[in-house]
Amino acid sequence: MLPALLVLGPVVVALDWFGAAGDLTIFLLAAAALIPLAWLIGEATDSAAYYTGPGVGGFLNATFGNAPELIIALVAVSDGLTEVVRASLVGSVVGNLLLVLGFTLLLGQSGTIDRTSAAISLGMVAFATLLLLVTSVPGFHGDPERGSLAELAVPIAVLLLVVRILVNRYALRRQRALNAAAEAVGEAGWPFRVALVVLGLATLLTAFVTNSLVGSLQAFANEAHLSEFFVAIVIVAIVGNATEHGSAVLLARRGKIQLATEISLASSAQVAGMLIPLVALVSWTIEPLALSFRPIELGALAVSTALVGLVLSPRRPTRLGGAILLIAYAALVVAFYDAGNS
Repeated sequence: MLPALLVLGPVVVALDWFGAAGDLTIFLLAAAALIPLAWLIGEATDSAAYYTGPGVGGFLNATFGNAPELIIALVAVSDGLTEVVRASLVGSVVGNLLLVLGFTLLLGQSGTIDRTSAAISLGMVAFATLLLLVTSVPGFHGDPERGSLAELAVPIAVLLLVVRILVNRYALRRQRALNAAAEAVGEAGWPFRVALVVLGLATLLTAFVTNSLVGSLQAFANEAHLSEFFVAIVIVAIVGNATEHGSAVLLARRGKIQLATEISLASSAQVAGMLIPLVALVSWTIEPLALSFRPIELGALAVSTALVGLVLSPRRPTRLGGAILLIAYAALVVAFYDAGNS
């Protein structure tokens, strides 16, 4: 059934390009099209992880899966929607840490995790949050979009990007060493090259479908009477993370809890340490973007990082920990709603 639904993605893109359907119809169809795409990315990640190990498998899923967030951010920058850009990036990190990981732990089977790898990812998010304080605090007073803040974002973005690259290099070397010392577990699935090609093609189609869905979000927001900030930090973020949601939960249900947790943690670290600075730097070719996040956004990053660290402190996380993360995310959603209407 799910493989047959993969044709829905191209259909949605075609309907959107030719204007053959209304915004609300496009929104609903695009949301439905992301479900089989998430399944396909999960299958490809599972096959690739057989050859690379769960750490590199999670990294591959995060790298391919974050393409929609990058497209969303750059499209929003070109439209001058700077608050949407920042909110969607923060929402992506928080959603991966609390929502994706929460469902992974709650619905997945019991298993152990790589606590060292988890600490590396959470440390990256914490480091990014501290650096973003430097660019955000001056924006608490005065115009948060002023040119001096956009200029301040450049060295911070470069530093964050360099640190992320070095961390990636260390983490991938460590995972290769661990994988070389361990025997492959489970069935081989697809050949490695086939898995990578499928990952790439599925991610490309996901990016187009996500773009169509985001283009119809404004109609949904107006219909639901929601603020632009709330739509960006909750709805756009959830849509952008749809592939991580689906593939992580799918793998967790199969008992591959280590790979499933790697997906959400690696994705959050990729967004915080690579996507945010990359968007800030690329924005200078379109419209300079200031990394002046709101206090509630920085607070959400800090709380999410600390809470996930506590939940993952045992080697075997529990379903209760997953429930706690989901409750925390629900509380943040309420806070985001209030902040958007204040």
